[in-house]
Amino acid sequence: MPALSNLWWFFTASLVLLLIPGPSVLYVTGRTLDQGRRAGLLSTLGLACGDVVQVVAAVVGLSALVASSETAFSVVKYVGAAYLAWLGIKRLRTPDPDPSAERTEAPPARTARIFSDGLVVNALNPKSTLFFLAFLPAFIDSGRGAVWSQTLVFGLIFVVVGMVTNAGWALLGSLLHKSARRSRTFLRVERYVVAGVFFLLSAATLATGLTDHRRPA
Repeated sequence: MPALSNLWWFFTASLVLLLIPGPSVLYVTGRTLDQGRRAGLLSTLGLACGDVVQVVAAVVGLSALVASSETAFSVVKYVGAAYLAWLGIKRLRTPDPDPSAERTEAPPARTARIFSDGLVVNALNPKSTLFFLAFLPAFIDSGRGAVWSQTLVFGLIFVVVGMVTNAGWALLGSLLHKSARRSRTFLRVERYVVAGVFFLLSAATLATGLTDHRRPA
């Protein structure tokens, strides 16, 4: 079990990092502006589960394997970037809803899809792979027990903190969503903004390289 001081410093560092708008914040906010609070919260849950996949991969050493293999890393990177680009294209092809019609948020039939999109986006995010490899080891003390168990504890703390902060961004985004959905101009602009967010995230994923990772001594 990690020392309490290490847990506290890790929690503080994670909170500071996650409060800074990054890819997850852009993704959740974009989903919320597009489909409302329910979609934003579902995306938050999906992203958290994607982070759990990354944590488990780090625990069993898969992240290290991917980061050490140029081919494996490239496969993950290109698949993740293609998926994000496809989400952007799909949003561009979706017609704008009628602002005079009754507003609805994330129909139940789409719940699984919204959740799975978030899960896949984070599970295939090479930046998350590099992050867990570079950030977690700095807080691990080999004298406090098995490395895998400490990695799991720190990773789950990060997942929970991320889920809370992303949920906060989703709730903030829902305020704008509710006040602006009756505007035809907003609906037209919002479609391109959301699609642009997905394309930006796709480009950022493509720009990720193994040189971004600096393994601590």
